[in-house]
Order: sequence, then structure tokens, then C-alpha cells
Amino acid sequence: MRFGKKGKLNRRHIGPYQIVRKIGNVAYELDLPTRLASVHPVFHVSILKKCVGDHSLVILVENIDVKDSLSYEEVPIEILDRQVQKLRTKEIVSVKVL
Repeated sequence: MRFGKKGKLNRRHIGPYQIVRKIGNVAYELDLPTRLASVHPVFHVSILKKCVGDHSLVILVENIDVKDSLSYEEVPIEILDRQVQKLRTKEIVSVKVL
């Protein structure tokens, strides 16, 4: 897994981080901690997310072990929901994990 993505086109947001300066019309440089020094600090506005007051949506950097290859391992906390979809000849099980 690459840093910031899980699966196809699904971004993970960590932070919040302070904006240092605006670069052009659509790029911003962020003040990232030294632990994320291997990540380029300039991001497109479509990747950034407005800071939300709900702290349950924020993932702390201390909880993420970013490796030199910019990958990390996700650990499931609990199973929130389980569904079984029945087709003609088989059953498909879907599990929602926190």
C-alpha cells in the first residue's frame, strides 16, 4: 500500500497540519513533522481537506508507522457490520471494519 491511499482512489487523511505558503493557484505547502520528512510537502488543493472539529475523524501520526517505502500497515479495531448477499448459486459476505 502506498502512503495516503488504500485500494483504488481512496485517500486517507492525517493531520491537521498548518499551511506554510500558497504555491500557484492550486498548490499549497504544508508544515509536516520530521517523521514525515520523506513525504513531499506540496499538495494539490483537491487532496487537502478542510480541518474538521470532530477529532474522531483525525488519524494521529504517532499511530501510523510510515516506512521508508512510504507504506504502512492498517490494524482493524472492530467489526461494525456484517451482511450476506444471496445470489442464485452463491452467497457474498460483506464486512464493515473500523
